[in-house]
Amino acid sequence: MIRGTEIRVIGNDGGQLGVMSVRDALAQAEAEGLDLVEISPQATPPVCRIMDYGKFKYQQSKKAHEAKKKQSVILVKEVKLGPKTEEHDFQFKFKHVLRFLEDGNKAKVSVFFRGREMAHTDIGRVLLDRMAEMVKDFGVIEQSPRLEGKNMTMIIAPKK
Repeated sequence: MIRGTEIRVIGNDGGQLGVMSVRDALAQAEAEGLDLVEISPQATPPVCRIMDYGKFKYQQSKKAHEAKKKQSVILVKEVKLGPKTEEHDFQFKFKHVLRFLEDGNKAKVSVFFRGREMAHTDIGRVLLDRMAEMVKDFGVIEQSPRLEGKNMTMIIAPKK
């Protein structure tokens, strides 16, 4: 699969073997019982390395697995409110937001407006500002309240 006629070859130990034809490099790799792998096809001449390709693929998959293991997945959990949400319901939703932040997830707080409620978006902004004030010790506002269609949303990220 190597396209160039002349290639720069790197040995199994990492030392440069020089520029040679593909046929000579393949012969040398077979003599060592290893594979010839193209590392940098864009270079002039293309760079190839003599290595055990199976071992190389295994090490790559191990690195990818380790990187994936160290990655933390942050979910965005949503809490929905209405402009007519009563005090007890608001406190209940506030506790949900705190639990989401403590678990290390982001919280999206949304206020949904129906019909004529769209004329009173200021009530929704007051609810979201109040929620932001209550969670300021536990999280930071990543996206301030903004109106998107019939919803007003705000995103809160956990404090580090």
